[in-house]
Amino acid sequence: MSRFARYSLIVAGLLGSGHIQAQSDTDLLRVEDAFALTTSAADRGTVRLEWKIADGYYLYRSRIKTGKPADGLTLGELQLPPGEAKHDEFLGDVEVYHDKIAATQPLTLTRGDTAEFSVSIQGCHEREPKICYPPHATKVSVTLPAASSATANPLDTPSNPLAPPTAGSNSLQSALGQLGKPPVDAPMDTGTAGTTEAPNEKLPLPPEQAFVFEAIATGPTELLARWTMPKGYYLYRDKSVLRVPADSGVALGKKQWPKGVLHRDEHFGEVTVYFDQVELPVLLDRKDGAALSVKLQAEFQGCEDNGICYPIMTRAVSVDLPAATVDQLKAGNALYAAAEKPAETSSAAGNTDQSEEQVLAARLSGDRLFALLSFFGFGLLLAFTPCVFPMLPILSGIIAGAGDNVSTRRAFVLSLVYVLASTVVFTIAGVVAGLVGANLQAVFQQPWILISFAVLFLLLSLSMFGFYELQLPTSLQNRIANVSNRQQGGSLTGVAIMGVLSALIVGPCVAPPLAAGVLYISQTRDPLFGGLALFVLSLGMGAPLVVAGTAAGKLLPRAGAWMDAVKAVFGVSFLALAIWMLSRILDPVWTMLMIGALAVASGIYLGALERLPDGASGWRTLWKALGVMLLIAGAAQLIGAFAGSADPLQPLKGLGGGAVAKSEHLPFRTIKSVEDLERSLGEGKPVMLDFYADWCVACKEMEKFTFTKPQVHAALEGYTLLKADVTANDAVDQALLKHFTLFGPPATIFFGADGKEKRGQRLIGFEAADKFAARVAKASL
Repeated sequence: MSRFARYSLIVAGLLGSGHIQAQSDTDLLRVEDAFALTTSAADRGTVRLEWKIADGYYLYRSRIKTGKPADGLTLGELQLPPGEAKHDEFLGDVEVYHDKIAATQPLTLTRGDTAEFSVSIQGCHEREPKICYPPHATKVSVTLPAASSATANPLDTPSNPLAPPTAGSNSLQSALGQLGKPPVDAPMDTGTAGTTEAPNEKLPLPPEQAFVFEAIATGPTELLARWTMPKGYYLYRDKSVLRVPADSGVALGKKQWPKGVLHRDEHFGEVTVYFDQVELPVLLDRKDGAALSVKLQAEFQGCEDNGICYPIMTRAVSVDLPAATVDQLKAGNALYAAAEKPAETSSAAGNTDQSEEQVLAARLSGDRLFALLSFFGFGLLLAFTPCVFPMLPILSGIIAGAGDNVSTRRAFVLSLVYVLASTVVFTIAGVVAGLVGANLQAVFQQPWILISFAVLFLLLSLSMFGFYELQLPTSLQNRIANVSNRQQGGSLTGVAIMGVLSALIVGPCVAPPLAAGVLYISQTRDPLFGGLALFVLSLGMGAPLVVAGTAAGKLLPRAGAWMDAVKAVFGVSFLALAIWMLSRILDPVWTMLMIGALAVASGIYLGALERLPDGASGWRTLWKALGVMLLIAGAAQLIGAFAGSADPLQPLKGLGGGAVAKSEHLPFRTIKSVEDLERSLGEGKPVMLDFYADWCVACKEMEKFTFTKPQVHAALEGYTLLKADVTANDAVDQALLKHFTLFGPPATIFFGADGKEKRGQRLIGFEAADKFAARVAKASL
């Protein structure tokens, strides 16, 4: 069964009442009216086929075919004109026709003067909602000019009552708009098409009869939803969702679907379906005990065994909930909470099914001094991750640009201010995330902010190269002269601003200790101690920066040629940081082009193309060697980019075969909302959900160094792989993150075949392939 059949209903004809169910109020045309076919004989050996296509519809060129010729008829290759290029979400790059199309069918008829054959087409309604018709076959009968050497057989004329069935007789005219009307044999006008094949095919039922939905209250805090299907029809579990209005005063609990039947689907693999009847008990979380009527909305999809699939249908029913006593409400809401979050309501003590951040959050509730020391240690470890690395050249560049004679004490003060500013912002962001679930760092990953920060790095790099000096207007310099002097000749305010921006923009990473602090705040509503833990964690992350910055002040050369060379190095570092910032929003090809250009320019600057003079020093030779390597590396980036590569770490991969080799990435299916996830959890297979964002450094590490490894692919065999791309950080993204008590990526969550999370195997942050494969193995137990 094609995907078109799966997402198409035998459109208007399925609705005996004359209206369309499902998700659209659009009045779709019958296929014969949307793609009106007329035929005519151009000569004895050619039939002309012409389609008049209704406005808002189109035909696929590759789906127009002829076949099944009658005895004595041989068909040549159908001659179709070129179509319009179109990228189709199902078929890829295709050609389509709008308005009208004329094709010619060469043929050879050796008996009689009537050519009978079938013409099959497929097309779509392109306006929202897009609905594609199933393949539609029509039998045509065309009278050809009499052969000059023979007399036409009178039994073959269309006026003869013994002639073959004409274009008026029907089969599936039914299915596309004539439901309820008996097939009618009508005389056929020469040159018109009408009959579809299989005249005895059983008509599909209207959606309301094929899938009967109802719901009743089985108690004050529980309802029962029921679907009933006649024989030969089935319902998809993963396409069935229940909802109630947000202001109804009722929340639906996790759906406990009964065991279904595994069905092999051509496109979706093994899915769970239900035949005959399925009942779904649903727990409710009620705000008060007064009797009320709730509007329950069901969204679902199903098929008929013969391959006809209905589009997603929506039904709404009213369920009258009886009044509930206080005790009934407490008992019902407790059952709801236990079913909804079984892992988080369990005690931390002795619970072996806890993730790493849960264990760390539990430590904060124990010995607080030990917990704070542990968090400082975790911060020291995080300081050596890619999330913190970009801050080192920023801080070093600030110190290098602070003047020609930077003392150790001055370098220490500048480093400390930079780290404290970033630490305070880091702490505030964590507390806000814990209390209200908002990720401030994600807010600052908007393209215009990233571009602005990249431009700032570009300006700083040009200053390092000596193009100009960054100075305030003279009037402002005089006003803040005293403040600047008290700051020992350097602008501490500017350094602090850079620290704030670095915390918000440069390193938006989530690690287990950070997630633990946020989780502790969200559970205990204690922002003071939770914030203190995050502050100590950030101090641990910044301690190596203070040491490195102070050492830079001690080791940097004084004024002279060496200082100019050091500033040039920091200028290149700032340009690299600008490229790194832009890589979050640009196509990898552009990133590779910029990396290649920077590497080539740096190589030339180091003398890669200059001839070494006789007796050159060892340092001069070393710089030239480094320049040659940068020149070669830059050239590789440029060649790879022009050849279509998208991996800066392997720019020439795939060139040997003439094309860029495809990466061994996992076949993720992207989801957006909690509802999307619930549909996937109903497939009866274990599920891995990965949270990703373009601006997330650790997410890119997981994609590059973990998800591409063979052992990870082997471990995830049999899993449904889902990816939640929260780059946009919109309301739907935030709702999905909040559903799992997360405030940002990266996070990897595992679910069993029963749809329940394997909470103890939840991963926050990056993990190497071997350890990740071991984690998957534990989650599979």
